[in-house]
Amino acid sequence: MFTGIVEATGVVSLVNTNAAGRRIRFCAPDVIEGLTVGRSVAVDGACLTAVDLHSDGFSVDVIGTTLERTVAGGYHEGVQVNLELGLRFGAPLDGHMVQGHVDGVGEVLAVLSDGDSWLVDVRLPPEVEDVTVLHGSITLNGVSLTVNALPGPGSCQVALIPHTRAVTTLGSLRIGDAVNVEVDLIGKYVGRILASQRAVPGRSPDPAIPDP
Repeated sequence: MFTGIVEATGVVSLVNTNAAGRRIRFCAPDVIEGLTVGRSVAVDGACLTAVDLHSDGFSVDVIGTTLERTVAGGYHEGVQVNLELGLRFGAPLDGHMVQGHVDGVGEVLAVLSDGDSWLVDVRLPPEVEDVTVLHGSITLNGVSLTVNALPGPGSCQVALIPHTRAVTTLGSLRIGDAVNVEVDLIGKYVGRILASQRAVPGRSPDPAIPDP
């Protein structure tokens, strides 16, 4: 479990292809303290396991499914990533509940200035759009954000304050960039429950309304 509050950024320093997928090494000195082999790390919002530690970072194994469903498939040397270590019980939940299970890959449609902030429009995969609500939570590349607007079918808008742009990779977003998207955990489960109810003949989609 994570919060979507990025602790540091790192840089891809090595990518090796193997039979199972790829082993990717990150230069990330700011997260080495306290990191152990086997601990979870959210890399651009995707929950991965540290399988090796180095003096300046760590390595992870990324299998084919993750390479296909996240932006990790496009990692190469020099790519900058957002990093967050797994949440410990008792730690502040400053963002929102994030599993690190990427729901799909979105595409940046627009980046607009709004005073000191940026307004970023993102095209959402259908499975993400269905449970994205105005002023709800959403995670883009591991960063906890609030849905600022729903500008059109299949898209949402978020606002990036200067601090967020400075301490995460979102400050370098450009039109056409791909981003990992994870929707709000509660909304995802509520949507699943309602969909299951609609699939049962004779059952009301609203649990508060009894069946006739």
